[in-house]
Amino acid sequence: MKEIVMLSVVLITLSSCNSKQQKPIQKGSFVTKVYPNLFSELLGKSQTEIDKKVNDTWNYFFYGNDSTQRLYYPVGDDMAYILDVNNNDVRSEGISYGMMIALQLDKKKEFDCLWKWTKTYMQHKEGQRKDYFAWHTRPDGTKLDDNSASDGEEWIVTSLFLASKRWGDGQGIFNYKAEAQAILDAMLSKTESSNDTQVVTNIFNREKKQVVFVPIGNADDFTDPSYHVPHFYELWALWADKNNQFWSDAADTSRIFLRRSTHPVTGLNPDYANFDGTPTDPFKGGQTNSLYDSWRVIMNVAVDHVWFEKDDRAVEHANHILSFFYKQGIGKYGTLYSLDGTSLNNDHSTGLVAMNAAGCLCSTFEKRKEFVEEFWNLPLPEGKYRYYDGVLYMLGLLQVSGNFRIYGN
Repeated sequence: MKEIVMLSVVLITLSSCNSKQQKPIQKGSFVTKVYPNLFSELLGKSQTEIDKKVNDTWNYFFYGNDSTQRLYYPVGDDMAYILDVNNNDVRSEGISYGMMIALQLDKKKEFDCLWKWTKTYMQHKEGQRKDYFAWHTRPDGTKLDDNSASDGEEWIVTSLFLASKRWGDGQGIFNYKAEAQAILDAMLSKTESSNDTQVVTNIFNREKKQVVFVPIGNADDFTDPSYHVPHFYELWALWADKNNQFWSDAADTSRIFLRRSTHPVTGLNPDYANFDGTPTDPFKGGQTNSLYDSWRVIMNVAVDHVWFEKDDRAVEHANHILSFFYKQGIGKYGTLYSLDGTSLNNDHSTGLVAMNAAGCLCSTFEKRKEFVEEFWNLPLPEGKYRYYDGVLYMLGLLQVSGNFRIYGN
């Protein structure tokens, strides 16, 4: 009898540790099903105008001129990739953004084409890297680097989960939930940590409960603030088949990390950071500064706040960064800065404008309308450098227009 009681306690404990959601979600769009539309709320644009802008932008990046506009390139009738035009390669980052954009706009055909190309050419089928993705390939599918960029896996998993909720699961590789779960399982089932560049490790550090920069060698000893997407982890905690408490804890940990890694005055984040939030630059590339990766942090902070409203300090974060950029000048602020706000270049980029507009979703800054207005009036990026600006423009457009949503909750 004693053994039965003890076994019951163990089973109850294990069940509790793996419960689908430890903390009830009580606020945010997850509960209200309401998604702010800043083009309407701040600029007074009609829904017809907004829908046209979204549709025109989709057609531009997915079906526009091959040489100057489009980023989506079909391969036969059932596959496609997103091209980094300047580097003439395909990146897990771009593919994952393309999948999310297609999902949000109910474009199942394009979603499936991107997913099949990614599954066919980027995902590892065996060995240490099984179920991870090569972070970049040639357009013909040849892998250029077997290593993974962890954000690609994060966005692919979330896109697949949302596809399962929005469209239902199909057969084979189109059983979206099963595919998402297999990737999630891989993220936590490799070697925990290693300094050996030949050993593939977990995409999430179990002890720190944070996403790593690259799951191999010394590159798993630190993180990238723009890879922290607590709103995605909240969904994983709800929808995954296992490790639910870990994903819930990872969401809470990421929110704390983002506060710690953010400059208290400028609101800027470094490109790379230690798990305690302090800047790091292991490759001597200047990543203690706020560079191109960092543009995306405020988008993630804002969407997390809109969806779940679990950290009111997100508002403070957004206010700081918008106040900083406003002082630099709407329409002319640079793209690269030291964390204390020293400008490192004079460029003004579409992608950063889009991210700052997304930041307005959780901001109370009195001048936020000017950021949204600049974004509305921007010309679409074109030419050889259109890839990064373009995918961020499209994500920002969906978010600011209220078209970046949770499905199936």
